[in-house]
Amino acid sequence: MLKVKPVKLGVKRPAVRGLLPDPEQREVHYTLISCDDHLLEPPHTFEGRLPAKYQDMAPKVIETEEGHEVWSIDGTPYFQVGFMAVAGRPKEDQRLEPSRFSEVRRGCWDIHARIKDMDLGGIWGSVNFPSGVTGFGGTLFSEFNDQKFGLACVRAWNDWLYEEWHGSYPDRIAPLGITHLTDPVIGAEEIRRNAKRGFTAMTLPERPHTRDLPPVYSNHWDPLIRACAETGTCINLHVGSGGFTPQPEGAPMLEVGATMFQAQAFTACAEWLWSGWTSKYPDLKIVMSEGGIGWVAGLIDRLDNIMSRSGYGGGWTDKEMGPSDRLRNNFWFTMIDDPSTVATILPTLGVENVMAESDYPHGDGTWPDTQDVLKSLIGHLSAEDQRKICCENASEVYGLPVPADAIPKR
Repeated sequence: MLKVKPVKLGVKRPAVRGLLPDPEQREVHYTLISCDDHLLEPPHTFEGRLPAKYQDMAPKVIETEEGHEVWSIDGTPYFQVGFMAVAGRPKEDQRLEPSRFSEVRRGCWDIHARIKDMDLGGIWGSVNFPSGVTGFGGTLFSEFNDQKFGLACVRAWNDWLYEEWHGSYPDRIAPLGITHLTDPVIGAEEIRRNAKRGFTAMTLPERPHTRDLPPVYSNHWDPLIRACAETGTCINLHVGSGGFTPQPEGAPMLEVGATMFQAQAFTACAEWLWSGWTSKYPDLKIVMSEGGIGWVAGLIDRLDNIMSRSGYGGGWTDKEMGPSDRLRNNFWFTMIDDPSTVATILPTLGVENVMAESDYPHGDGTWPDTQDVLKSLIGHLSAEDQRKICCENASEVYGLPVPADAIPKR
């Protein structure tokens, strides 16, 4: 029934230390809407949300003989819970993938506990990506051989996100959805269904051809992208959603893979820019999620060089804007901690295109010290620029309201 590879069982679960106690609540310097955090779907996500004929096949959490908790779909186990959810765990254990809900903070999968963790870390609002049962780019359900079942799972996941995760705290959790990818007409219908009830964002694989989907240059994507542009739904391209950088034998996979995040974002951004979608749909919004900002100035320089001197830019057909201006007009970039590049990138790119993130609960994340990290990063900027980076830009892109008492004051 599935094309995805099942998880390898028979491996004993490694011993892990218990979770650390709750941290002390951090001082708040900025009203922050974090534009890249992650959630783990709770075991009940799909209960009662699929048509009756599919309910017995629904994704569910099971326990293996080795003590792992894994997601299982129609009897096929394929992924352990807790993917990359290391916030609140001892440093010594952060290289060990947690494999049980008890090994991650409850805020990873319980929305009320998440809000508590957000308050502890000084995070007012949050954009949450799936990181367990669907994949960063929401691709898993589109890989099912039974496409109708896959679509039912997509719709059920969106319903859960809307009703429980976003719906419990609509002013603090942005509604980011997934969609059906192998049939873009159906995918567009799902985007429009979600937009009608308030979804403002969706996630796509950053380089779809790496997921055995048509490349971004293909007209395959036109119905879906048009739906995003017409409904104001921003496309989020999360680094790693199309897989990680291929590495030669013997490479330290985790170390090199994590190092290459910005290179992956550079590549994906260049491909999406030259695909021409933002020229065809000038209102389209694209967010490069968790890609950092250090590479963006170099991309702008290269684009301007190509268009002004090299003669390599003849394929650009946009009559309204050149590539670097289109980048500034249609793309946004998120940063965790880019201290060496803030001073140089903001004048080149524009402060309106930069947003902050905490990446809770992943290993790159700054929680619970997000506020202090931001202060060291942008504390020298004007209050106006601090507000733009921390909350106002995100409010425009994702629709979350900026509280009346937002800080710093203008």
